[in-house]
Amino acid sequence: MRIPGTSRRRAHVVRWGAGALVLSGTASVVAAMGAYAGGPPSGPSGEKPTIVLVHGAFADASSWNGVVGELQKNGYKVVAAANPLRGIPQDSTYVASLLKSIKGPIVLAGHSYGGEVISQAAAGNSNVKALVYINAIMPDVGESFTSLSAKFPPPPLTKALNQVPFRNGDGTGGTDVYVQTDKLRQVFAQDLPVAQTDLLGATQRPLALSAFTDKLTAAAWHDKPVYVLVGKQDRSIDPALERYEAKRAKARKTVEINSSHVSLISHPQAVKDLIVNAAEDYEWNR
Repeated sequence: MRIPGTSRRRAHVVRWGAGALVLSGTASVVAAMGAYAGGPPSGPSGEKPTIVLVHGAFADASSWNGVVGELQKNGYKVVAAANPLRGIPQDSTYVASLLKSIKGPIVLAGHSYGGEVISQAAAGNSNVKALVYINAIMPDVGESFTSLSAKFPPPPLTKALNQVPFRNGDGTGGTDVYVQTDKLRQVFAQDLPVAQTDLLGATQRPLALSAFTDKLTAAAWHDKPVYVLVGKQDRSIDPALERYEAKRAKARKTVEINSSHVSLISHPQAVKDLIVNAAEDYEWNR
């Protein structure tokens, strides 16, 4: 049947209005579809934030490999920093200088001891739009790894550490801390295959003993959005401490998974999802 011109226009307006109403009422569905397709469209500038990843003690940047690959599939530029593991003053200064070399918005993630480093390194940097803590330590100003951890029972990792003295070229020295290789899988990465934990034990990078007592002079989590992943089977940092930190920092989102301390290796998809969540929140809300 032929519809008169006026009626056709009226029908078009009705259909358009109904469509707009449906779209406005289903933002969460659209967001979910966008995430499934590789993330929502970025803002007016078309610029996604750069994802900067900071590893923790006994590891190197390759510990992020699985996460990096997933983020790159989602179209993000990723930088996995080489954390020196020489203590908070040196490590946070190094990471802060790296952050300043990156143009545009940044989502900054830290694993384990890397959580301390990013908390201080991001302070005063307006380009850092969100902080993501993965099985991490998050001290406040004036707190150290040791003083914060003392609020909870010591995890099994504390009984599996070796101290090894070292000397520098200028004659000064210090003490490095390693995980005992025969106990590493049990206290650090019990959800990884034995062959993989044997490799981690042999290639581990030590943390300077001074890092355990270094006190933070700044804590960026006070004024930046925070996202937290808790490993419920973490034997290196008490999961109760990770939950306490998330609550204290008023985390926008806290995710708990059945993971060891090295969730970034054993559950890279879950870690990637939380980092993308932080990035998408910035992209949608800027």
